[in-house]
Amino acid sequence: MQPYTENWTQVTEFVMMGFAGIHEAHLLFFILFLTMYLFTLVENLAIILVVGLDHRLQRPMYFFLTHLSCLEIWYTSVTVPKMLAGFIGVDGGKNISYAGCLSQLFIFTFLGATECFLLAAMAYDHYVAICMPLHYGALVSWGTCIRLAAACWLVGFLTPILPIYLMSQLTFCGPNVIDHFFCDASPLLALSCSDVTWKETVDFLVSLAVLLASSMVIAVSYGNIVWTLLHIRSAAERWKAFSTCAAHLTVVSLFYGTLFFMYVRTKVTSSINFNKVVSVFYSIVTPMLNPLIYSLRNKEVKGALGRVFPLNFWKGQ
Repeated sequence: MQPYTENWTQVTEFVMMGFAGIHEAHLLFFILFLTMYLFTLVENLAIILVVGLDHRLQRPMYFFLTHLSCLEIWYTSVTVPKMLAGFIGVDGGKNISYAGCLSQLFIFTFLGATECFLLAAMAYDHYVAICMPLHYGALVSWGTCIRLAAACWLVGFLTPILPIYLMSQLTFCGPNVIDHFFCDASPLLALSCSDVTWKETVDFLVSLAVLLASSMVIAVSYGNIVWTLLHIRSAAERWKAFSTCAAHLTVVSLFYGTLFFMYVRTKVTSSINFNKVVSVFYSIVTPMLNPLIYSLRNKEVKGALGRVFPLNFWKGQ
C-alpha cells in the first residue's frame, strides 16, 4: 500500500511493466508467447470444430470439453494480446485505462472461476460413468449437462463482482506502474494508497471458497472412483477405467496447484518475478497444454480429427 497524501490525484491510467529486464531478448519472448498463443487458439478451435462435426463425439464428456476449449480461448485472449503489444513497443501497448484494468481483472477472474467449476462438472461426469454406468443416461442427461454448464458460467460470473466492487472503491494516487503483464489483484493492491486489509481478506475468502467448493467435488468424485477401481478384478478393465480419468487429473493438478499458490494467500508481498512465472504457467501454458492432455492423446478425438482433417499425421497416430 502506498501512503496517501491529499496532494496526489486519482490515477486514471496504469502502465504494465510486463517482463522488465529482458530488453535484449524481448523479440525472442514475443515470438515465444505469440507461438504459444496461436497454438492455443488452433488447438482449442480444432477441438470445438471436431466435436461439433463428428456425431460420434456427441456425448457429455465432449460437451464439457467444448465449453472448456471456448473458455481457454477467451482466457488467454484477455491477457496475451496486450502483453504482446507491450513486447514490440506498439504505441500505448503497455498502457491500460483504470476502467480497462478493472474490466480485464473481472473477466480474467470470471473465466478462472468458471474453469474451476467446469473441471468439477467433468469430474462428476467421470464419477457417474465409472461408478454408476447403468444410471449414466439418467443422471447425466443432456438437460443435466446444459444446466451444469450454465451453472458453471453463472457462478463464475458472480464470483468477481464483490472483489471488483471493493477494488473500485480503493484510491490509486500513484505510482501507476503495475509490475506484471496483466491487471492481477496483488500488484494492483500494492499500488493502492488506501487500506487494503479488508480487500485482501475478501479476495482470500472468495478464492478459498471457489477452490475448496470445486476441489471438494473433484476429491469426492475421485475418491469414489478409486474405491470402485479397487473392486474391479480385471486389471485390463481397471486400467481402461483409470485411463479415462488420467487426463482430467493431470489438468486439475496443474491448474489447481498454481491457483492455490497464487490466490489462497492473505499477503500481497511475495517474489514478483516468481509470481509472474506462475501466472504465465496457469494463464498461458496450461490453456495450451489442455487440448493435448485431454484430447489429442484420446483415440476417439484423434480418429475424429482424421475424419475432419484427413491428414496422414492423424492416421498414423
